[in-house]
Amino acid sequence: MEREPNRLLQQLIAEAGFSHKGLARRLNDLGAARGTPGLKYDHSSVLRWIGGQRPRDPVPGLLTEVFALRLGRPVTPEDLGMPATISPLDLGQEFTHTWQEGIATVTALWRADVERRRFLIDSTFAIGAGSVGAMRWLTSPPEGRPTGRGARRVGTADIAAIHEVTRSFGELDNRFGSGRVRSSVVKYLDTAVTPLLKNGSYGEATGRSLVTAAAELTRLAGWMAYDMEQHGLAQRYLIQALRLARGADDHALGGEILAGMAHQAVYMGQHAHALDLARAAQLSAGRAGVHTLLASAHVLEAHAHAGLGDARACAASLHAAELAFGRRRPGDEPDWLGYFDEAYLAAKFAHCFRDLGEGRHAVLQARRSLDMDHRYVRGRMFNLSLLSAGLLQCGELEEACAVAGQALRLGGELQSARTRSYAADLRRRLEPYKDEPCVAALRESTRELTAV
Repeated sequence: MEREPNRLLQQLIAEAGFSHKGLARRLNDLGAARGTPGLKYDHSSVLRWIGGQRPRDPVPGLLTEVFALRLGRPVTPEDLGMPATISPLDLGQEFTHTWQEGIATVTALWRADVERRRFLIDSTFAIGAGSVGAMRWLTSPPEGRPTGRGARRVGTADIAAIHEVTRSFGELDNRFGSGRVRSSVVKYLDTAVTPLLKNGSYGEATGRSLVTAAAELTRLAGWMAYDMEQHGLAQRYLIQALRLARGADDHALGGEILAGMAHQAVYMGQHAHALDLARAAQLSAGRAGVHTLLASAHVLEAHAHAGLGDARACAASLHAAELAFGRRRPGDEPDWLGYFDEAYLAAKFAHCFRDLGEGRHAVLQARRSLDMDHRYVRGRMFNLSLLSAGLLQCGELEEACAVAGQALRLGGELQSARTRSYAADLRRRLEPYKDEPCVAALRESTRELTAV
């Protein structure tokens, strides 16, 4: 099929007084300045565009800047005869068949997120997308080497920087809530990590390290979206993090991401889906030989069983989690699993017992969970909420109110939608006792927090 010539572009070139060679040179130079080095367009490229060929991103955006600088007025892709590409509405929901396709998908997801595209903000959770992602993770054959042939040499310092950003923002997330930091994480992925993945030069070993680092930070951005209860967006990020982990052949990280997906599904009340994801995480943990991760996957399966009201299956999974946890070797496991300690395991047990209505066991485990790292402020709020709920189930109203007050005041310091949901759940549990003096006093002392 013959292309229609791009007369708008031809007219702008004439108006700006560019030669074809000069335009290509300015485009390449601007690309390097904007974090996209290695562009090698020439006069022949410009002739093809005039002939109707549509250049790939980021060329249309760069061309608008080149012409705007020369003409002294705003220029849009439409002015160039290159209307903006419409992102597919399912962007990020597919676990692609090749790691190269995965790179293209995840970088497009980061860009659309930075631009606050409405279809992402409004996206909903899709069980089918998560199920297909888990299945492809488990069944995809080993892939080719993750290598890059771009102009920018990727070294250990680049990868170390991504890990440090992940560590630093993860700590800030736990202390202050995702609402304060997530936009910075996504911007870093788009502006700093995309050029490394798409235009970097790296061999297999460096490539695996780079893709693993990108997967860890993508997972964090997804977890932050989950904390903000943007569940469709969170799911897309977690699926793409899983795809990156497959490209790096990192079974431990893949299992951790699947566990995170199960965690989200439990929170949303999708317990049958959570069972599937938790079991997929168990398979990955077994392949990786990481016992702490296996304990995490078993306890998530237990929580899903509790949500389904199956106390016997829940008990069996909790026992399996205890056995796996007892065999762990923290010094031989990934650093990112450091959060999963005795206190975290106790908190997960407490969740199960609370949901099964076993208040005495919930209180015992929730008290244990509070012997935790002080940096996990959001986690402490959750664990205090668990203790208060368990105390209510045991009829200990006075202490339940005292603990609830601690939880609510701590939650008031966080920008976290999940924290607000835990607070709302506490208030619902206390509502039947609203005329009791301790509950009335709590409501009065936390009235301002309730309004927020």
